[in-house]
Amino acid sequence: MIVLGLMSGTSVDGIDAAVVELRESGDELTLRLIGYRETPHDEALRRRVHALFDPVGGRIDELSEVHFQLGEAFAAAGRAALDAAGVEADLVASHGQTVWHNVTSGGRVTSTLQLGDPSVIAERLGATVVADFRPRDIAAGGQGAPLSSYPDVLLFADPDRARAIQNLGGIGNVTFIPPGGDPTAAIAFDTGPGNALIDHAAWRLTDGRLRMDVDGALAAAGQVDRGLLGELLSEPFLLLPPPKSTGRELFGAQMVDPLLQHARERRLAVEDVVATLTMFTVRTIADAYQRFLPRMPDQVVLGGGGAHNPTLRAWLAEALAPAELLDHDDFGLPTLGREAIYFAVLGYQALHGRANTVSACTGAAHAVVGGVFVPGANYGALMAAIRPWVTIRRLRVDTPRPRRAHGWGRPRGACDSA
Repeated sequence: MIVLGLMSGTSVDGIDAAVVELRESGDELTLRLIGYRETPHDEALRRRVHALFDPVGGRIDELSEVHFQLGEAFAAAGRAALDAAGVEADLVASHGQTVWHNVTSGGRVTSTLQLGDPSVIAERLGATVVADFRPRDIAAGGQGAPLSSYPDVLLFADPDRARAIQNLGGIGNVTFIPPGGDPTAAIAFDTGPGNALIDHAAWRLTDGRLRMDVDGALAAAGQVDRGLLGELLSEPFLLLPPPKSTGRELFGAQMVDPLLQHARERRLAVEDVVATLTMFTVRTIADAYQRFLPRMPDQVVLGGGGAHNPTLRAWLAEALAPAELLDHDDFGLPTLGREAIYFAVLGYQALHGRANTVSACTGAAHAVVGGVFVPGANYGALMAAIRPWVTIRRLRVDTPRPRRAHGWGRPRGACDSA
């Protein structure tokens, strides 16, 4: 089955589109990446999405309009990826664009909202679409995140090594897999900020010239302000036990803008502010491992845009030593595109009526089949071909994978907290 996975991250800078072929053999699912493409968002649409993040200024008419416009953007990005790969999709799995993830002060998630109308995608691409993956897990008492924990456990389980799969997107999240890979013993949660604070600060402090700290250059040239770092590390979310999730609602403009004003009053250099926020991301990850993991991992597999920030990566390697730092590329997957690929797997499993969450990781009462379907013209044929009684226990990547094709020159700064 050919599945198109679509994903837009917390930074709202573009859409990842992954075209994959999935084949079953017994209880093993084999994934072959046919094509992968990154399409930048139109700047006007990007600004409209960012305006919706404001709970005071956001408008319901804009919410409705942007929902459809994002559907068009996802469909266009998907069409470009399919045309480049020379195939048509049997199924489209779209995560959409998260604009709100409502977490109470006690850490309970009460709602979530992803935009990008799947009906528009189904109409434009002429295929069945599955979207809206998070709400079912929340309805079952879970966090609705990290959904990446399901493919993480299938793909990265090792008989002898403990592995931490660390996403460095807009928000950081980790899946810890103990030796042996028992899914009931896996742990997953959001560690805190990934690139969201760094990106926003770089954008504000350079008057929009930079959307991120390119190559970690600003942080590398700065000095960490220990007083400011200590204030940031006092954030109560960091002490909440997992399962837990967060988003831009906490680690976004509402946190950065007052911090930047405080930095100006203290006459901190731009480089010092970005260095402090970069170290904040590093410390939240290292501290979370120490507090909440049953043991430190032998290997840490990095994904997301932050994996390509050499300053963040070097500081993280020092903080997590002696753990070995690896990339998704070491396992046959693109480090930046992993989430679009993952949602292709989640959508495939949903089509077959199979649970695509790990309740031990999300905190739900039980594993659920996440996703809502918009039938396409091929829906009947898809339903006739499914094998719902099979339990998938392993995910294997069929390498080599194709090179990335995209519409810009540098890696993006953030992906969503999948």
